[in-house]
Amino acid sequence: MAASVATKAAWKLQEIIAHSSNVSSLVLGKSSGRLLATGGDDCRVNIWSVNKPNCILSLTGHTTPVESVKINTKEELIVAGSRSGSIRIWDLEAAKILRTLMGHKANVCSLDFHPFGVFVASGSMDTNIKIWDVRRKGCVFRYKGHTEAVRCLRFSPDGKWLASSSDDHTVKLWDLTAGKIMFEFTGHVGPVNVVEFHPNEYLLASGSSDRTVRFWDLEKFQIVSCIEEEATPVKCVLFNPDGCCLYGGYQDLLRVYGWEPERCFDVVLVNWGKVADLSICNNQLIGVSFAQSMVSSFVVDLNRVTKSGSVLHGLLRDDKHLVQPTAAGSSLRRSYDRPSTACSKPQRMKHNSESERRSPSSEDDRDEKESTAEIKNPEEYKEIFQPKSSITRTPPRTSEPFPAPPEDDPATTKEIAKPSPVVEIQTPLPNQENPAPVQRPPIASSTPLTRAEPSVIPAARNEPIGLKASDFLPAVKSQNQSEIVDEAAMSQIRKGHETVCVVFTNRHKNLDTVRAAWSTGDIKTSMDSAVAINDLSVVVDLLNIVNQKASLWKLDLCTIVLPQIEKLLQSKYESYVQTGCTSLKLILQRFLPLITDILAAPPSVGVDITREERLHKCKLCYKQLKNISNIIKSKSGLSGRHGSAFCELHLLMVAFQ
Repeated sequence: MAASVATKAAWKLQEIIAHSSNVSSLVLGKSSGRLLATGGDDCRVNIWSVNKPNCILSLTGHTTPVESVKINTKEELIVAGSRSGSIRIWDLEAAKILRTLMGHKANVCSLDFHPFGVFVASGSMDTNIKIWDVRRKGCVFRYKGHTEAVRCLRFSPDGKWLASSSDDHTVKLWDLTAGKIMFEFTGHVGPVNVVEFHPNEYLLASGSSDRTVRFWDLEKFQIVSCIEEEATPVKCVLFNPDGCCLYGGYQDLLRVYGWEPERCFDVVLVNWGKVADLSICNNQLIGVSFAQSMVSSFVVDLNRVTKSGSVLHGLLRDDKHLVQPTAAGSSLRRSYDRPSTACSKPQRMKHNSESERRSPSSEDDRDEKESTAEIKNPEEYKEIFQPKSSITRTPPRTSEPFPAPPEDDPATTKEIAKPSPVVEIQTPLPNQENPAPVQRPPIASSTPLTRAEPSVIPAARNEPIGLKASDFLPAVKSQNQSEIVDEAAMSQIRKGHETVCVVFTNRHKNLDTVRAAWSTGDIKTSMDSAVAINDLSVVVDLLNIVNQKASLWKLDLCTIVLPQIEKLLQSKYESYVQTGCTSLKLILQRFLPLITDILAAPPSVGVDITREERLHKCKLCYKQLKNISNIIKSKSGLSGRHGSAFCELHLLMVAFQ
């Protein structure tokens, strides 16, 4: 029964190929919930309309991967920060670069637009927070206080404060007008991934990798409550627009929280993996996630989610979360006073270096000339950013909710970049008591009915990456040309088939060779044969087995494997990098103390062949680890899937730095 409730409450909306390489960041527009921006390792920022498979706008200019993106409240500007520390702001309405901001010395991890003024806040792995004046193209203030990367920044609804969270386990609140820190909230025991202000009250929520969500009172500067003992770290949080509850995004789950007292109202199973951002539109919660070059969007119908003090009715409920209904009382905290005009510029502290204020330079001008905004889909671009009436601009249409797929057709939720036809669908809505069929709006709700859409629109990308759906699924297919279409489709499918078969045949043959050596029980001989074949895929297959049983590792095996690990860590394949990290971690944990002790021991008296052999192996391993440490150091600053693994290895290899 619980599973059917979850199926009706949440569904996958779409999957798209967002970039020609890995996606490194993405964010939803908070006003409409329909605008999506993605940043990639291809150094591009792409703009999408949720539930549309075609890219609207592609922004270039960055020369290193885009680490963070943010859309402003009016959804007319977008800012993107890169791995090199540069920041670029584009005007979406004019489709052009607006500003290039330089100043950070490392990855830009977090960004936020001021709700009223023309300011942007940026946080970096260099531990600094900077406030930029978009009009004057300069940094007007720099906040110092965090000791590790700044992961999230949020301006308060009244525009007077800035909250920051960091890998140093702290949350800090900064006074923009006074130009100083107001308070530091401590209590988390892991990196704090996200912070969010309550939309009305003086309340702040923070989510951490320590698997807790904490609520902070911004009048008394003390903790209100703490949600503890969740199974996975919280990735993102979002208050309901009326402030009645907080939504927490976890691995494949959405949790709904209250804070006075702390309790979980509901838990909804959503197979979104590691969700990256949340937004609300038409009482539907939109969640987006990414894996490699794919971006997925999901919908949770908030009409079917418990958001107030009643007994939990959803999926995966836990007795410890079940609480008695509580009467909804008025808040004891103040509400924000929102100004009717833009806020004044933050004051500068006396000791702040004048070098922080940068005047426009010829270098900046050159950067802006080299930055472009390429319109990929003119019709949708005009519809969203350049409406006929220039008096008011509305983001993508929000008058209609996203329709759920037919519940008896699960394949609908798995199609990649394939828009559904404009049809009327009769779908029963799950009511608590009397389910009744309800007329569903058209699938392509944000597109005028008079405009014909091709059945498949491949996602825009810099370079072709293999076959496209349109290669074997033509937009128009009539009966008299069905044979030609089928023949063309089969021709496309056959492309590369022989090559793939040869690759797999050779790999199977190589694995048989390694298996013959493995059957003798000599792991070292097996690894020697795998290395001799000179096929990293076979080495990875073998290491994945050896990694499962730590007792198989010996010192002489390390001398063979370490050079291969060096290659794996520099591979373009994520699975190879992951296997290399796992193997290196096992070697460091089991053998690094032994290696350092033997190398530090005084020379032996007399002849000890066994000891000399062990010393030779240790010297060889130490030399190889020294080479690998340089790679680990260069990658320890990366964010993304393997960033934390490289950071952990960097700490384990501190003796080699």
